[in-house]
Amino acid sequence: MNTKYIDLIDQTYYFPQEEFTLEGEYLRFHDIPLNELVERYGSPLKFTYLPKISENIQHAKNWFAMAMAKRDYQGKYYYCYCTKSSHFHHVLNEALKNDIHIETSSAFDINIVEQLKRTGGIKNDTYVICNGFKRDHYIENIARLINEGHENCIPIIDNYEEIDLLTEAIDGSFKVGIRIASEEEPKFEFYTSRLGIGYKNIVPFYENQIKNHDKVELKMLHFFINTGIRDNAYYWNELAKCLKVYVRLKKICPSLDSLNIGGGFPIKSSLAFEYDYQYMVDEILNQISIACAEADVAVPHIFTEFGSFTVGESGGAIYEILYQKQQNDREKWNMIDSSFITTLPDTWAINKRFIMLPINRWYDEYERVLLGGLTCDSDDYYNSEQHMNAIYLPKYKRDKPLYIGFFNTGAYQETIGGYGGLQHCLIPQPKHILINRDANGTLMYELFSPQQKAEDFLNILGYGQEKAKKASKAETLQTSGLK
Repeated sequence: MNTKYIDLIDQTYYFPQEEFTLEGEYLRFHDIPLNELVERYGSPLKFTYLPKISENIQHAKNWFAMAMAKRDYQGKYYYCYCTKSSHFHHVLNEALKNDIHIETSSAFDINIVEQLKRTGGIKNDTYVICNGFKRDHYIENIARLINEGHENCIPIIDNYEEIDLLTEAIDGSFKVGIRIASEEEPKFEFYTSRLGIGYKNIVPFYENQIKNHDKVELKMLHFFINTGIRDNAYYWNELAKCLKVYVRLKKICPSLDSLNIGGGFPIKSSLAFEYDYQYMVDEILNQISIACAEADVAVPHIFTEFGSFTVGESGGAIYEILYQKQQNDREKWNMIDSSFITTLPDTWAINKRFIMLPINRWYDEYERVLLGGLTCDSDDYYNSEQHMNAIYLPKYKRDKPLYIGFFNTGAYQETIGGYGGLQHCLIPQPKHILINRDANGTLMYELFSPQQKAEDFLNILGYGQEKAKKASKAETLQTSGLK
């Protein structure tokens, strides 16, 4: 009878897979010996495997290069990294090794861009695509970047006032894009995206505010839908509406030469994940080519803004099962040594699935369990990797530690979770390990940040300030000769 965990995986999925293999009873991720990682650093821990970032960027570049060669597509392709997915220096540093461009979302992003320019990571010809709703600080930073000579900074107009705000702040002429306010998926709570300008209003907006403006040149039309690039009727319908707007604009605006199709390539969230990236790229370029040929206009340069696709599959989190609580005749709760709410907030906020697998004990018998976090919040649990509303793991044994890993967690979790700040119930942020390879392919490990300590929380909460005030007062008294 097949009762071991390895048997369950073998009969459910194709295994091993490209990134997941076994060495004895231990799981390896991109050939990283995860059990040795735990032995070296303990748990809980998070890690970032940097080579995966470059690998995914090169995959996308190759898909577009092949599709463009196949169709003799005359435009160019520009890969942009959506920085809000992960702003960390090690992520940007790795991504920028691949001759890419940057998409920003808010004012402080520009400060990061300026820092990267000073260190050579971003060059003068790097495109900086500025998305988001823009007000004083963001406008000021964008203007400073353009005024200092970064001509390839393109603010994407989100509302009717931004042209005037940018014109007042920028000294000379500048390029802009316009974001389309796409219609949301039918099951969504709203009909139209709050971001951008409606399909019907874009051409009138151009004619009223840009066409005769002596400082502004329309360079780009920006298209993005919240559900990402999916092979369904909703996506293709929205793309078709976008292309109708593009060809109408192109006929009256010669400077328009770029179409930004946003982001949204999915990443692997299950061992059963299937997605034909090459087909999707081929078909997108096909639809663009057909629309432009029918309208007798030149095809645009293509920009993409891949965030999760760039960094998501580089990340992972490892926890130990501390204890098992049998709450009734059906529910066994395996308690981890951290919190899902604080370390993987999307599991709680949007019920996002991540790949979850044990690190060890693959040849032990398995059982159905639920996973609970350490906070006193009833929502601090994970059951999205579902098998009948539960998860299968090797059986809990007090004398045989069990470690589990969550994979492809590299996008958004740190920023949404408030990395380095306060955490729910004051659960500390785990240590964070950077993993790379040298020229010979040997794994290299670096402790990026240790686990948070009580002092970190006390300082944030103001308790450390009391100590500092007392010390300052004592020093003042001593200096003045008072006791």
